[in-house]
Amino acid sequence: MLTTVAVRGYRSLRDVVLPLGPLTVVTGANGSGKSNLYRALHLLAATAREGAPAALAREGGLASALWAGPEQGGGTEGTVRRGPVRVALGVAGDETGYAVELGLPQTDQRSAFARDPEVKEETVWGGSIARPATVLTERRGPLVRTRDETGWATLTTTARPHESMLDVVADPRRSPELVTLREELRSWRLYDHLRTDAGAPARMPQPGSRTSALAPDGADLAAALATIDEMGGRRDLTAALDDAFGSRLEIAVREGTFEVLLHQPGLLRPLRAAELSDGTLRFLMVTAALLTPRPPQLVVLNEPEQSMHPSLLPALARTIARAARSTQVVVVTHSADLAGAVAAEGEEPLTVELAKTAGETVVVGRDGPLDRPAWRWP
Repeated sequence: MLTTVAVRGYRSLRDVVLPLGPLTVVTGANGSGKSNLYRALHLLAATAREGAPAALAREGGLASALWAGPEQGGGTEGTVRRGPVRVALGVAGDETGYAVELGLPQTDQRSAFARDPEVKEETVWGGSIARPATVLTERRGPLVRTRDETGWATLTTTARPHESMLDVVADPRRSPELVTLREELRSWRLYDHLRTDAGAPARMPQPGSRTSALAPDGADLAAALATIDEMGGRRDLTAALDDAFGSRLEIAVREGTFEVLLHQPGLLRPLRAAELSDGTLRFLMVTAALLTPRPPQLVVLNEPEQSMHPSLLPALARTIARAARSTQVVVVTHSADLAGAVAAEGEEPLTVELAKTAGETVVVGRDGPLDRPAWRWP
């Protein structure tokens, strides 16, 4: 289980260290930095998929994602930066930790890729705290080396600036912790852009196949729900829909296309996905994301309550709590009702409140050095 996430130099997150529990609820007012935290987690996951530099490039490059305030925070104007201008992302659990630093490119500014950030440093260590003695594998510029029985062994000296060592080194015999970490990061599921508009793909019949993870936009909703139903999740899925709507789900399959049908009490025919309200469709999507038959290491939901009527929030909270028994869940929300409903379910979730001071995101009640989780940047 992940216990800590740390972000430095990214948007409003000048230097934030957050604790994580089996179920974590992140709250705060609009503009407090909740979405920036979600984006930072997305960048960490992207490191093992497409690469964090590619994900940052879509945000306008590193320059647009950097912390824009003074180096030490506090709102002091005109402070000259003394350290490297970098974005640092890190995560740690009981067994392993990982940190990556992205910096300004050193390539020819006439290059078509001059805005792409570079991976400056990466470190994987054993245990929850990074110390010289616990480092397992590290990358400095193009050099990647790992610790073995005899000391340090070089894995490569040609890692390209835009590549993570998670992609460069894929041999489980030489660096098993890298392969394990890569697969864990790739398993993360983050949901922020579930489409419920009139033209959303999920509202139309879609070609489908077995899927263990709902697509980021929810396009394969029908196939994902059918997969849950056939792979042991029927009881939880039925309970969630009965709890929310008192309704019965049907997945119509015609010549390889899948379509969601919802049987509601009092109606003589089921409602097609195209007829469902935005809130109902979103509830189905969040349910499909949470009840996946192959639970990932981490599921992150950014404002899952969008478009939902307040009467749905207790059922949503129960579905979240049910999912947290088999996978680690982070819910980012500004809904006090949802946060309260989650807190009322089962084990008390870890609640983290964000606020903004002088343009900088801080963790309420954890802004002192002794209040933060134990963390050390490599």
